[in-house]
Amino acid sequence: MRVSSMTDIILMKLLRVKQIEDNKGKTLSSEGVRANYQDMINYSVFCLILLNGQDSSNQKQAS
Repeated sequence: MRVSSMTDIILMKLLRVKQIEDNKGKTLSSEGVRANYQDMINYSVFCLILLNGQDSSNQKQAS
């Protein structure tokens, strides 16, 4: 998965948290705010791992 795709997912999660907060925490069938924040953290870690791997590859190619 590309970093830009994961960034889009994080932004969607952020908008969902805003929507839940605007509804005072009420949801019909979705997870709560905490689960969305955990998802954002997980996707952020995935992005960091991916970027770290790309940096390592770029450094090897430059050598």
